[in-house]
Amino acid sequence: MTEPLLPKIAAGDPHAVEQFLRRHSSMVWGLARRFCRSAEDAEDATQEILVEVWRSAERFDPSMGSEVTFLMTIARRRLIDRTRRMGRRPPAELLEDAGTVAAPVERDRVELHDEVQKATAALAQLRPEQREVLDLALGHGRTHQEIAAAIGIPLGTVKSHARRGLMKLRELLGVESPENPDGGGL
Repeated sequence: MTEPLLPKIAAGDPHAVEQFLRRHSSMVWGLARRFCRSAEDAEDATQEILVEVWRSAERFDPSMGSEVTFLMTIARRRLIDRTRRMGRRPPAELLEDAGTVAAPVERDRVELHDEVQKATAALAQLRPEQREVLDLALGHGRTHQEIAAAIGIPLGTVKSHARRGLMKLRELLGVESPENPDGGGL
């Protein structure tokens, strides 16, 4: 059995994040691909799931279940929510219970403040159109179609801005790109 990485992620270890992505991102991608209509939607969903896991890492309790159970519980819940938002029901066989997640623990405000500052600084380095699209997608939970309608640009342009913005954020935050199959990270 491999050592859980979520406690290290909760403690702010960037190497643990990289290891976690290498270890689990393909599993999340595979599940997302089964739920989503396109590879682009699956990529967006995978990114959302991994960000949610990163934010929730301090809630992981090994006595309640494995790291994979924790990850897949969050993944399934996010994918079900995403599917409902898009007006489509997932296949029933994907809804099996993956276990119980521990109750949230109060997060250290200083650590959270540092993370917010890093993310804000990275976002500030993006082009304005990329920042606007990512803010609407990640900050407000809007779909690409909703963003295109809201700001009056073509859907393809929204997707391009989102993809380029995420790639730049990954670079600025030191996270490997999904185009690197050996790294496997997002």
